[in-house]
Amino acid sequence: MAHQADQHAAHHLGAPSDEVRGKIRAAAARLGRRRFLTATSAAAALAFTTNLPQAHAAEVPPRALAENPFTLGVASGDPLPDSVVLWTRLAPRPYEPGNGLPPAGLVRVTWELAHDERFARVARRGTALAHAEFDWTVHVEAGGLAPDRVYWYRFRAGTWVSPVGRTRTTPARGIRVAEARFGLASCQAYHDGYYTALGHLANEDLDAVFHVGDYQYEYAVDAAGGARRYTDHALPDLFNQETVTLEDYRLRYALYKTDPDLQAAHAAFPWYVTWDDHETENNYAGGTDEDGNPPEEFLIRRAAAYRAYWENMPLRMPQRPYGPDMRLYRRFHYGRLAQLDILDTRQYRSDQAYGDGWQYPGPESEDPARTMIGATQERWLLDGFRRSTATWNVLPQQVVFSRRKNTTEARSKLSMDAWDGYPASRERILAGAEQAGVANLVVLTGDVHVGYAMDIKRDFDDPASRTVGVEFVGTSVSSGKDGADKPANWATFMAANPHLKFYNGRRGYCVVSLDAEQARADYKTVSAVTVPGGTLSTAASFATEAGNPGLRQV
Repeated sequence: MAHQADQHAAHHLGAPSDEVRGKIRAAAARLGRRRFLTATSAAAALAFTTNLPQAHAAEVPPRALAENPFTLGVASGDPLPDSVVLWTRLAPRPYEPGNGLPPAGLVRVTWELAHDERFARVARRGTALAHAEFDWTVHVEAGGLAPDRVYWYRFRAGTWVSPVGRTRTTPARGIRVAEARFGLASCQAYHDGYYTALGHLANEDLDAVFHVGDYQYEYAVDAAGGARRYTDHALPDLFNQETVTLEDYRLRYALYKTDPDLQAAHAAFPWYVTWDDHETENNYAGGTDEDGNPPEEFLIRRAAAYRAYWENMPLRMPQRPYGPDMRLYRRFHYGRLAQLDILDTRQYRSDQAYGDGWQYPGPESEDPARTMIGATQERWLLDGFRRSTATWNVLPQQVVFSRRKNTTEARSKLSMDAWDGYPASRERILAGAEQAGVANLVVLTGDVHVGYAMDIKRDFDDPASRTVGVEFVGTSVSSGKDGADKPANWATFMAANPHLKFYNGRRGYCVVSLDAEQARADYKTVSAVTVPGGTLSTAASFATEAGNPGLRQV
């Protein structure tokens, strides 16, 4: 429930500003016959803020659900001590626009939340409406729950019953918590391989999962599923194109969510999600796309991507987008053990310096006015640091926070897309944490398709400077295909970055464990993703001691 302390950050943005509306209208007026937008889709983009369920929509009769509508599984997310979001999407034909349901109307869906897997002791039940305007998705904010409790949930539509999901509320904010265990996952390009890592993740003993971006990719997926090389079936040709319209993004989520390992991981634990770039387009920055198109045109595509993201994630109503705006950064607590500040490093950032990529730093990248997370989100984060009483301050976010040089020379190129391209913004975060007395900072990262363990230095130019936190970078679920234990640049990166303690290029995920004495990351990797059935192993484990930041291998 949004009444929880610090959930104030998740309030409605309100309607888009007049400036944003004006930009979208101006774009719609000039789009003409552009490759990816027609007058119809431009008009749909303008309607995003008003295309909401109709008060008197016709109800689809139960007999119309002749096929199983629960083909995309179930999910839960954003747990609080007294509530959790339950999600599903009705899609009897997931590879068709509209999911194989009528173009308008609603379906009445019942839900149950129980203390046991057999539903002998039902704790809560209710009815939700799946509307055509939201692509037949359901978001239930189930409240009145007990803190730190495991529950099971399911949905019914017509005569059909969904798979059963397992979820868990968080401990009450003020109590002592012995331990918390989280999964860390990111970057699951369907066309690069199987979600074997998520199948293994579903078997872990976790409280929740952080997914820190690139849940889906905009790139075309061919009939064979890319590197999956299907031989027993062919995917429809409608996936073999880049996602640019609302229908494209909705269909792409349907494709991803048909994967059984992804469904299993969602059904096993509640997820905290945040996006990176590929949920919309590669390496976009705020209102600027990769190809340099006018921002007012890109905002239309962003509006489509953001709406489809909210529809398909277990997010609360306050996160529902308004046109091209969606407030995704938000704060949670895990008793007195951890404060979780989930960041959005895409929507508000300055454009990448020097044309993006790996470049030498200079006046453009080091401009103090540049920002990674925007002034409003930055103030919210630093205010949260000052109010925090948690043992661990955890930042699940997208791109690498610590410095990465790619040569051993004194002057080296850095990634302009990561925090290295926004050093003034990073410095404000570190200075704010220091002023607030944050002693145990843990940054959780994705994006780069490798696993890193890094000490966060107060001054990255001085390897002997104080360590002020640690960063656990989780590798990709599938992006980058099989990978290697030691990528080609392994020796150079390890030599050039003394604060880098671990570097592995296999696919997988992390298990992050917190207790009163230490934070620990177990780097789990799979042998292969280009064929099903890859085996799981632990590549390495690192820990940092509470009150004494700095990684040690365990």
